[in-house]
Amino acid sequence: MNEKKRIIVLGAGYGGILTAKKLAKKYKKDDNIEIMVIDKNGYHTMLTELHEVAAGRVPEESIRIDLDKVFYGRKVNLVLDEVVNIDFDNQVLKGVVEDYNYDYLVLGTGSKPTFYGCKGAEEHALTLWSYEDALKIKYHILEAFEKASVAKSPAERADLLTFVVIGCGFTGIEMVGELAEWRNRLCYNFNIPEEEVKLYVLDLLPRVLPNFDDKLIIKTERRLAKMGVEVMTHSNITEVRKDAVCIEGKDCIRTYTTIWAAGVEGSDLVTALDGEKIKKAPRNRIETDPYLRGMGKENVYVVGDNIYYIPDGEERPVPQMVENAEHSAKLVSKNIIAAISKKEQAPYEPVFHGAMVCIGGRYGVAQVGTKNKQFVFSGFIAMLIKHLINMVYFMEVLGFHKVWTYMIHEFFHVKDRRSFVGGHFSKRSPNFWMVPLRLFVGVKWLLEGYEKVLRVIEDPTDIFLLASKIDVSAASEVAEAAETVSEYGEALPVPEFIANIVDWSMNLIFYTQAGEFTAMATVFQTGMVIAEVVVGLALLGGLFTMPASILSVVMCAMIWASGMAPSEILWFGFAGVALIAGSGSTFGLDYYVLPMLKRIWKKLPFVKKWYLFT
Repeated sequence: MNEKKRIIVLGAGYGGILTAKKLAKKYKKDDNIEIMVIDKNGYHTMLTELHEVAAGRVPEESIRIDLDKVFYGRKVNLVLDEVVNIDFDNQVLKGVVEDYNYDYLVLGTGSKPTFYGCKGAEEHALTLWSYEDALKIKYHILEAFEKASVAKSPAERADLLTFVVIGCGFTGIEMVGELAEWRNRLCYNFNIPEEEVKLYVLDLLPRVLPNFDDKLIIKTERRLAKMGVEVMTHSNITEVRKDAVCIEGKDCIRTYTTIWAAGVEGSDLVTALDGEKIKKAPRNRIETDPYLRGMGKENVYVVGDNIYYIPDGEERPVPQMVENAEHSAKLVSKNIIAAISKKEQAPYEPVFHGAMVCIGGRYGVAQVGTKNKQFVFSGFIAMLIKHLINMVYFMEVLGFHKVWTYMIHEFFHVKDRRSFVGGHFSKRSPNFWMVPLRLFVGVKWLLEGYEKVLRVIEDPTDIFLLASKIDVSAASEVAEAAETVSEYGEALPVPEFIANIVDWSMNLIFYTQAGEFTAMATVFQTGMVIAEVVVGLALLGGLFTMPASILSVVMCAMIWASGMAPSEILWFGFAGVALIAGSGSTFGLDYYVLPMLKRIWKKLPFVKKWYLFT
C-alpha cells in the first residue's frame, strides 16, 4: 500500500488556486494524496481589478471570489488560518489556529507593498494591494469629498480635494485613471466644481510605464493630461506626511489623500522566514531552481509573486504578474506529480505575452506578442484584449459563473458609461414597458398556430408547410401559401447561398429519393405548429419568456430562410429580440417561477461543481 502524502498549497492567490485545482484533478480518485489549501481569508481577491472598486466603478463583491465556491466538489481541503512561520526541517507550518505537517509545500503567499525606506509612507499613505485596501480607499475618497463639501476654510477644502498617487507603474496609472473618471460623478454628487479637484501621479522614474513601448508611454501621458492628471516624473519623494507629500527640490504637495502604488515585496510570512533555512532574493522573493523549488528544498515549490528565478538567456527575474502565476502553477503541479511518481521534472521555461493597462474604464494600452515581436495597441482594442484575457483566466478559476458576473459588472451594469463600450449595453428601462409588446406577440403566435394545430390533429400526415415534389396538384398548396404571402406583400428575399443550403438540407431530411415526404416531415410540421402555440401561450403568461423569445426569433429565421416569409415576419423577429431579457419578470409568471427555480438550481451538486450558476 502506498504511503499517504499531504500537499499543502499556502496562499489562495492566482498561482495557489490554479495549482490546487490541477492537483485535485489529477488525484481526484487517489486516496493516498491529500491536498490542502491554507489562506487567512475565505476568498480570493482579483488583485488586478482592485482599482475598479477603489474608484467606485464596480461593486465591492465583484473582485471577491469565495473559495468554497472555487473548490466545491473537488478534492481540496480548505483551511482558514494564518501561517506565521515554517519549520522546514520538520516540514511543519506554524499557524495561529494549529500546526500543519506537509510532504510537499507550495508557497504562493503573494506580495505586499514596499516603501523603499521613504519616511512616513507606511504610516500615512493608503496602499492598494488587498480587498480591504480597495474598500479603505473608496470610503476615504468619499469622506474627503463629503468633508470638502462643508469645509469652511478654502485651504482645508483645497487639501481635501487634492489626491496624490505615488507610483507610475501599472497599479499607479490604473488607480489615478479610475479616480480621474470618478471625479465627475463625485463632483456632481457633492456639488463641487471639477476644476477644484487636483490629481497628481508621482514617481522617481523618468517616465510612466517604463517597460512599455515609447508610443504607448506618449499615449498614456496624453490621456492622463486630457483627464486632468498632472504627471510628475523625476520626483524623489523624501517624506509622506499626514497632510502632505514632500519632493526633493520642490514644494510639498498638501493633500488629505496619498495613495502608495510604487512597488511590492514578499509577503509578511516570506519576510519573516529565516534566510538560512531558505534562500531569499531582494524584496524578499524566494530563489528557486529551474524546477521552481526553493533552493536546496526538494519538496518546497514556489508559485506566483514569490518566485525569484532568471530563465536561461534572460537578464531579469520572471515578472510579478498574473501570467507568471498561471505558468508557474501549471509547472509546479506537473513537477509535484512527477516527484510523487518518481519521474523526471521539467524546468521553467515561461513565454510571456505582454501586459495591458487600463486608464479608466474607457481607455487602455497594451503591449502583447512574443519575445521577438511585440505589438502595441491602445484604446478600444487594448481594452478588448484586457477583458478577453481576464475572462480566459476567470474561466479557469470559477468557470461560467465568474465570466458572466464579470461581464455584468464590466459591460452591462455600468454607471456613467465607464466602460470601453460606453453605456450602449448598460441602459436598462423598466420591464413593465415590454408587457404590451409581449402580449401582442403572444397573441399573434397563438393565432398563427391555432388554425394549423386543428389541421394537424385532423390528419398529421397532411403536410402543408412543405411543398410536394411529386404531386403536381400539390401546387395548389404552394399557390395558397403564395396568396397568403401576397396579403402582406412580396416574400422577403433570401440570399442564394442560404436558399441553396436550405434546399439541400430539406432534400436530405424531408424527401425520399422518389420525392415523397419522409416521417421527419410529419415530425417537423407538427413540431413547428406546436412551437407556435407554445410560444404564444408562454409569452401571454410571461412564463419562460427568454427561451420562448429566442424560439420565436429562431422560427422567424426558419420561415424567412424558406423563401415564404411575408414582411410581417420582421415584426415577430425584432419583437422577439426585444423580449429576450426580462420581459416576463413583471406582470408575468417568471416573476414567481424563476427565483424559485434559481434557488433549486444553485443547490444542485453538479451545478456548484462546474460553476453553472449566475
